[in-house]
Amino acid sequence: MFFRSIRFLFPWLLGVAVQAQAQQQVQVTATRLATPVKELVAEVSVIDRAELDRSSGRTLVELLSQQAGLQFASNGGLGKTASLFIRGLEARHTLLLVDGIRVGSATVGTPSLDNLPLEAVERVEIVRGPMSSLYGSGAFGGVVQIFTRQATQGFSGNAKLSLGPDRYRQAAGGVGFGNGRVDATVQLQHTQTRGESATNPLVPFGSYNPDRDGFRQNAGSLRLGWRPGADWRVELLALQSAGLTRLDDGPGADARAELRNRLLGLSARGSLAPGVNTRVSLTESTDAYDTLASASAFAALGAIETRSRQAAWETSVGTLLGSGLLLLERSTEQVGRPGAPFTVGERDIDSVALGLNGAAAGHSWQASLRRDRNSQFGGITTGALAWGYALTPAWRVGASYGTSQTLPSFNQLYFPGFGSPNLLPEEGKQAELSLRWTAAEHSLRAAVYDTRYTGFISSGPQPVNLPKVAIDGITLSYEGRWRSLDLRAAVDHTDPRNATTGNANFGKQLARRARQALRLGADWEHGAWSAGASVSAFSHRFDDAANRIRLGGYGLLDLRAEWAPAPDWRLGLRINNVGDKAYGTVLGYDQPGREGFVTLRTVFR
Repeated sequence: MFFRSIRFLFPWLLGVAVQAQAQQQVQVTATRLATPVKELVAEVSVIDRAELDRSSGRTLVELLSQQAGLQFASNGGLGKTASLFIRGLEARHTLLLVDGIRVGSATVGTPSLDNLPLEAVERVEIVRGPMSSLYGSGAFGGVVQIFTRQATQGFSGNAKLSLGPDRYRQAAGGVGFGNGRVDATVQLQHTQTRGESATNPLVPFGSYNPDRDGFRQNAGSLRLGWRPGADWRVELLALQSAGLTRLDDGPGADARAELRNRLLGLSARGSLAPGVNTRVSLTESTDAYDTLASASAFAALGAIETRSRQAAWETSVGTLLGSGLLLLERSTEQVGRPGAPFTVGERDIDSVALGLNGAAAGHSWQASLRRDRNSQFGGITTGALAWGYALTPAWRVGASYGTSQTLPSFNQLYFPGFGSPNLLPEEGKQAELSLRWTAAEHSLRAAVYDTRYTGFISSGPQPVNLPKVAIDGITLSYEGRWRSLDLRAAVDHTDPRNATTGNANFGKQLARRARQALRLGADWEHGAWSAGASVSAFSHRFDDAANRIRLGGYGLLDLRAEWAPAPDWRLGLRINNVGDKAYGTVLGYDQPGREGFVTLRTVFR
């Protein structure tokens, strides 16, 4: 009944005078070139620093799941293993970047979403759709790119103190300086909570343990920039985060693990000639999960680690058809585990990609083509085409088609007693039609998408490539402003299913994804006061591929308020899960109930 009521929502929205500011934004992830959002055909979102400041107590995946088309599943709360699903695709089909650096585990094949310090983040860009033709493996269903804080002109700083239940506390601060030629930003963060039990008695394999499963994190980032000339910038980025998470894998031990993420990047970008811009970069990222104590006889103590290195050169050139892009990349992934090493512990990927991005006479277009040759599976080619047209100043249509690929993880291939060394990469095709309306202070978008992919890698021991999986969906989303109210709404219907005829799970819904989702949000500001609310609701999902284990749907209400006692100070109160809803996104793992957070923060120049 709750979801039936959404049919009344959008006619009301069409009659509200609101402001569409998103069309003025510039987005770089969707094309690897700075592009106005209004010219992009892909569905994109930007989470800015103001929204991050309002999100006390929420994890990164919870914050991302407030965006249209995105859902999450989590083994508990803060610091626990979490998965992100874009448009019903697998967690391994999302590529996570931090300032262009890949961040993920090649052993489990998923992005590292559990240990990144949000106080180091300036904004998050989200692109939905097949992005492998620009970014390669892992960008099957979309890209989430995090941009860290960068210093502006002069001296600036920020500080934050947040307190919450279960002895939650977070202290963070940073300083920055820029004079036009050099700039530097340093950000530090400490987060700690003793937490609640991550599991309940329904958890499989006897993993229930009714102790507290807390989390402690220390993180820091450094960003240095230097302009040797008017058209050039050299930049160094370093980020390190260490988290200690307690978990449940059975009674009798205080099971815990250390999460370590380290990023290092050096880049230079500038103009070689009028209309010709280039960027070269050398990057390295490390993801480690170090089991320190365990109650399970099957868990090996020690670190499972991925080290990724990448060298890239990209050049953009102005042409009669728009901005052309040439990209050359060399990537290496090395993995290690306790005990005997994997049969194969390293792979190299050499890549070349071409892109085109242009607009004229109401039309806009994006095209890309990429060839990856890797040491395990040979060559894979992916491509994408997108076209948009302004029917009127208010109405715009779009159509796109693209192919994508994701390589099997090292666990799926080689983990002893679990992997299948004969697995092949997953390959997919996605088509999308969209309609967007913007008028003065309105923005409304509808997108219909169809995804078909082959070689889907099944879950569990000895995985196999299934011939066919299908995902159909539709998203309606809205952003705008009415007087002093910022409003947003999104409705999703997604149908992710096993489409392999003859398979035991043919026609079954893919695990841990809800078919329907509704999100509503409002923020109000007047003088020194501001307030807001967010509503999210998800239909039921299944915890298994056979759809025998049903997880109930749920709805959440979050409230927030803030007071500015002085121009550079903010005192905020946030209550998450106001109704104290008991719910889980993975069988046997509880999500937090009602939680209240008080936050004091300041910025200074």
